[in-house]
Amino acid sequence: MRALQTHTGVVAPLDRSNVDTDMIIPKQFLKSIKRTGFGPNLFDELRYLDEGKPDQDCSQRPENPDFVLNQARYRNASVLLARRNFGCGSSREHAPWALEDFGFRVIVAPSFADIFYNNCFKNGLLPVVLPEDVVDRLFQECEGEEGYKLAVDLEAKTVTTPSGESFSFEVDDFRRHCLLNGLDDIGVTLEDADAIQDYEAKRRQAAPWLFNAPSP
Repeated sequence: MRALQTHTGVVAPLDRSNVDTDMIIPKQFLKSIKRTGFGPNLFDELRYLDEGKPDQDCSQRPENPDFVLNQARYRNASVLLARRNFGCGSSREHAPWALEDFGFRVIVAPSFADIFYNNCFKNGLLPVVLPEDVVDRLFQECEGEEGYKLAVDLEAKTVTTPSGESFSFEVDDFRRHCLLNGLDDIGVTLEDADAIQDYEAKRRQAAPWLFNAPSP
């Protein structure tokens, strides 16, 4: 998993509430357990004018010109600005996979669905909760200034606008540690690899029959 300490990126404003995981990555694309390859189908029903199918070449599909990510000023965005209850619906981990594969590193919203919020940290995304009035201001500033960027500092737990105004956000210390160091669940376990190996060695000596049991 990619670590994230600080990130500065162009902001894309997705101005709708209750964006569910089926909207983020529709169900017909959930045919792989790999974490890559989902970016072209992110927000598929909103981005394209035709019906998306698995393994389709998205570069040849007609795009919806009204959708924010198809507008030239937002094509290289890496910070997604969203409304309340982002990531609701099913618990599919493919949703943060698709966002990360597209190129997003940070999502800013007034609130997130709990499971989606947890899944973000496990996949290298930082979900930032800011008050709704602050998010409203960011939407206004973003839409009024082309190339609008936010600077996010996970260590300091701040989001800073181009004018230098800074907003603080809260994040669990353990989740912050994992993302700062690029640790998913396996990575966290491997931090104790020496202790695990020591335990296994002692267990082999104490109960060798457990490791040499005959095959049934």
